[in-house]
Amino acid sequence: MARIGYARTFTTDQNLAAQIAALRNAGCEVIREEQKSGASLEGRPQLMTILDFIHAGETFVITRIDRLARSLRDLQVIVDRLKAKGAHLVATEQPADTSTAAGKAFFDMLGVFAGFETNLRRERQAEGIAAARKRGIYKGRPPKIDRAEILLRLQQGQGPSKIARDLGISRGTVYQVRKGVFE
Repeated sequence: MARIGYARTFTTDQNLAAQIAALRNAGCEVIREEQKSGASLEGRPQLMTILDFIHAGETFVITRIDRLARSLRDLQVIVDRLKAKGAHLVATEQPADTSTAAGKAFFDMLGVFAGFETNLRRERQAEGIAAARKRGIYKGRPPKIDRAEILLRLQQGQGPSKIARDLGISRGTVYQVRKGVFE
């Protein structure tokens, strides 16, 4: 049956060539590529296409579990969707093959560690931001809204929808500025 490959990197700066070569060597006839974050299933149209169109007996091939998902929950959602369709998941660089009991167990353990790694990275980032704030060198991102501009437009009689559209913000933000939430 068909083997469908999926290659993913986090940014466009990273190269997919090694993953694509490994997937070709694994016998993948079709390879979908994506350069998106693996932190969520949202915003990954190539992955969703595979999950929507894979058939019973086909194998979804990745190089490593972390190329597919960064949380156990997302990993389980993917595996459940594949299982419901009668398809399997195989990782070329790890002994994860959902068609075997041992492969399923190993796969779940890798998912736990991928989630753990993501949580550690978030903790380190939060610690770094806190330390930078203490030293006065981290200010956060600049505010997206121009409170004065919103108030001026409101005084001129413009409606919240037009203001939001023109300034690229949500209507709710306009209402909050009008109420005085953003002082």
